[in-house]
Amino acid sequence: MSFRKVVRQSKFRHVFGQPVKNDQCYEDIRVSRVTWDSTFCAVNPKFLAVIVEASGGGAFLVLPLSKTGRIDKAYPTVCGHTGPVLDIDWCPHNDEVIASGSEDCTVMVWQIPENGLTSPLTEPVVVLEGHTKRVGIIA
Repeated sequence: MSFRKVVRQSKFRHVFGQPVKNDQCYEDIRVSRVTWDSTFCAVNPKFLAVIVEASGGGAFLVLPLSKTGRIDKAYPTVCGHTGPVLDIDWCPHNDEVIASGSEDCTVMVWQIPENGLTSPLTEPVVVLEGHTKRVGIIA
C-alpha cells in the first residue's frame, strides 16, 4: 500500500506569510477585557471600530482606516452605555452608522461624522430598550 494516498497534501504548502509593516499597524489601543462570544472590532470601507476599556461604562473607538500608528490615549470615543459594550456592528447600507450592544440591556445606534470623530460622541441617534438580558450580539 502506498502512503501517498493516506497522507493528504495541503494546497497551501507553498504559501508563506509576511509580517505587516509598522506604518500599517494600530498601536496602543486599550482593547476591552470583557469576555463574550462576539468580536471586539468591526470594519467597513471607511472606519475601524474597536471596543475599549472605559471607566464608568462602555465605550469604543472609531478610527478612519487612514489613521494608523500609535493612537493617543485621549483620542475621542463613542460612549453612552452604563455597562461594558459587548458587540458592535456597522450598517451595511451606510458607512457612518454603527450599532452597539451592552450589558446595560440596551442597543444604541450612532451616527459617525463623515470625517471621523473630533470630540467624544455621547448622544446616540436612537436607544433601543426593552431587552431583559444583556445584548451580546448585534446582527
